[in-house]
Amino acid sequence: MLVRFAASNIRSIDERQELSLVPSAFYKDREEVLIPCREVPTGYLLPSAIIYGPNASGKTNVVNSVRFLRAAVINSQIRGVPDGGVPRQAFALGDREKEPTTLEIEFITDGVRFQYGFEATNRAFVGEWLYWFPHRNRQLLFERTDEKSVRFGRNLKGQNKIISELMRPNSLFLSAAAQNSHEQLSKVHAYVVSMTFEATGSDPRARDLLTKTEEYDRRIIDFLAEVGTGVVGYRTKKPTPDEKHQALMKDVMATISRHLPPEKVETFPLDDDYVLELAHSAKKNKRVFFGVDRESAGTRRLLVILSSVFSALDTGTVVFIDELDASLHTQICEGIVALFSSRRSNPRGAQLIATTHDTNLMRSRHLRRDQMWFTEKDPSGATHLFPLSDIRTRKTDDIEKGYLEGRFGAIPFAGSLPDFLRD
Repeated sequence: MLVRFAASNIRSIDERQELSLVPSAFYKDREEVLIPCREVPTGYLLPSAIIYGPNASGKTNVVNSVRFLRAAVINSQIRGVPDGGVPRQAFALGDREKEPTTLEIEFITDGVRFQYGFEATNRAFVGEWLYWFPHRNRQLLFERTDEKSVRFGRNLKGQNKIISELMRPNSLFLSAAAQNSHEQLSKVHAYVVSMTFEATGSDPRARDLLTKTEEYDRRIIDFLAEVGTGVVGYRTKKPTPDEKHQALMKDVMATISRHLPPEKVETFPLDDDYVLELAHSAKKNKRVFFGVDRESAGTRRLLVILSSVFSALDTGTVVFIDELDASLHTQICEGIVALFSSRRSNPRGAQLIATTHDTNLMRSRHLRRDQMWFTEKDPSGATHLFPLSDIRTRKTDDIEKGYLEGRFGAIPFAGSLPDFLRD
């Protein structure tokens, strides 16, 4: 379970900004949506955080900062070029290029709370740390103090010194440890890897959704039927074999895989794959099956999003969705949020972090006020991230109306719009 995430000097984020899943002590309403968690002092965590803000205010950059942390943990040791530096993007609207980017995440896995983070310049990782909280007392596991030096806590077992010597300036110790099968750090690495991200735009999985078995997740089909997409069933079948095409695709994929991270690599139908087709009701009680490419943009996006959502619910992990409302009706968005807010559908404590412009969600009975966050930029172009709980409100307030009236900030400035229209 995610406790918090913090970032500074990355993309549009200048000074440290923090997103917390710890519930506010001042809110007593809708406590049934909270996730019990004895590892944090409050005893609970929030199942979701929904981020609002005008276009270009930095919502996506908050999500992408976490994504960069994950990519660095996964790829810095195995895919990094020795003299290739670190592919970070410092805050570009100030004199921050020579200063490090700092990212930190706090989470709970297997009943243990961890705090992990790193500092990176364009050339190297210059800081890295991992703490754990046995009996809620913070203790050091390891700390990297420069490009090559790592000191270790007494509770970290294994071949730590040998692994640190294999670590390059532009690779993380955690990444090197995972590549060398460090048993104690595997759970930390596994949690970071388990975080999933869904973005807007063209997704290869939506264009050509595949399944490795003949069975597809029935919950996804049931959800599609419940929200009125017209989908009432499915079938899977083998694609028509084409030996020349298959051989070519295997060669192409082998080449691409050597140069791109796994999440960027498109998948193509191979011999062991099945193609998904969705059933729609037709006249005379018949069913007609369509390939995914003939479905609406919203249905295709739902197939991809729901796959990650139900996987997170099954494993108790966190999923990040950028622009949740893109191509989706507001009631569908609320349905996705509701899946995380019910202990019946979310018994393992999965979490959702989403950006959206859908203000109707502010009225949802599945969201508390401390689950609503905002981004806005200051005059220097820097993103500021803050929760609604920082602003005094009452549970009887119309939050959506207050937001649209500008009471909380984080809305487009439209003061000159009438003049613009007249001109």
